[in-house]
Amino acid sequence: QVILEESGGNAVQAGESLRLTCTASENIFNLDSMGWYRQPPGRGRELIAQITNDGRTIYADSVRGRFTVSGGATTDTVYLQMNNLKPEDTAVYYCAVDLTVTTMSPTGLGVDYWGKGTQVTVSS
Repeated sequence: QVILEESGGNAVQAGESLRLTCTASENIFNLDSMGWYRQPPGRGRELIAQITNDGRTIYADSVRGRFTVSGGATTDTVYLQMNNLKPEDTAVYYCAVDLTVTTMSPTGLGVDYWGKGTQVTVSS
């Protein structure tokens, strides 16, 4: 089974930046799509950023202009650069891979592999 592992979560203050890293036990990011989901306290998981095997990126309105996803394709590492963090960004962030689609589900339906998650906490 392919294993995904996130790292880089931390507790920061509003306006600061973090970079999350996702590594895979094997190079599968060249297949279809890789995405970053987050789950705020008391809410379901939501797709916030994704990158396809040809480098196309899509962002949720809540993070567009502040977050950037990069990597994937021929590498086994994907990044999520998070700038100008806000308290509403507080959540557990998950790396995910879908081997069969190029546009990932907003809620994670059909995701083939999940990381264990990394906590991001943003204080005012």
